[in-house]
Amino acid sequence: MTTPTEQAAALLLAEHAFAPATPGFVGAEVDLPLGAPGLPTALLTALALRPVLRHGFLTASSPRMAVVSGPPSPGLEACLSRMADDLASPLPLLGAASAPQGNGEGGVRVSLEAGLDGGGPLGLSRRWALANTLAPVLAAAFANSPLLDGQPAGWRSTRQSRHRNHPVLLPVADPRAAWAAYVLGSDGPFRQAARPRLSDLVRHVDALRPPVAARGHLEIDVADRQPGDGWRVVVAVTSVLLDDPRAAAAAEEITAPLAAEPRLWERAARDALTDPVLAAAARACFVEAYGALARHGVPRDLRDAVAEFTERFVMRGRCPADDVLDARTREIRPVPR
Repeated sequence: MTTPTEQAAALLLAEHAFAPATPGFVGAEVDLPLGAPGLPTALLTALALRPVLRHGFLTASSPRMAVVSGPPSPGLEACLSRMADDLASPLPLLGAASAPQGNGEGGVRVSLEAGLDGGGPLGLSRRWALANTLAPVLAAAFANSPLLDGQPAGWRSTRQSRHRNHPVLLPVADPRAAWAAYVLGSDGPFRQAARPRLSDLVRHVDALRPPVAARGHLEIDVADRQPGDGWRVVVAVTSVLLDDPRAAAAAEEITAPLAAEPRLWERAARDALTDPVLAAAARACFVEAYGALARHGVPRDLRDAVAEFTERFVMRGRCPADDVLDARTREIRPVPR
């Protein structure tokens, strides 16, 4: 098999980073953690065949994690409706197992169109930059994995703590070049092989899980698993802040200064919305998101869910992880005699 040079690999990565398209289609994935000891090998093999659900499909990413993936859908409401159908259906092989809320397992990913070549509010360069400056704000707001093996880990999001040294925005003007530089600068099969092959490069790209990835479309992986149907709030807020032109312009103005903030991903993972810079940006962004959802006339229950999350957490400088930590404190506090 062909052994690509690093220059050839960079060209390949840049060429396949984005499939330009007008924003509008929305996709989502929800992780479903499984109880220990996880699925037997035979069942993992069955899940590797991607059992088809009503709309999307089910896979296993590890012995402790299954993933429900929805199809690209024409708009937010179609995406949420299809995902809700699949999550409500009896999921093959999963049973009722689940990991304790707050452990560093599971998340919600949102997939959006890359945007169009060239400038303008729908241009992929602007959407790439906005996705990257918005990502730590969303990660802080949706942080919900403060425990490791049932104990506080010192992070509000242990999932995002692995990105503690991640720059908010790579100092490369061209998003295609930025993605290629990130991939080739990351350790993995392609970097470790003595004579890396094209298959090593493909496996390397598939294994990478940055907050924002270029996989033809934009894949935004910043939110931890949320209580109940809180995944709907993640998808709604993320998609509308990027796909609604008015909300996107506001979010761009709000978050652009964050590219210069030092160690912002570390702060997002550790401090979440107790960080005043992230808290201010989150408040402004969530208000814009709610306004955009109202303008689009999305169902009242979804707007209410976003409003409730905003009031309960964002406006108070809190995130779901803080509820988990508060509950943990109550569990270990001695009972007065």
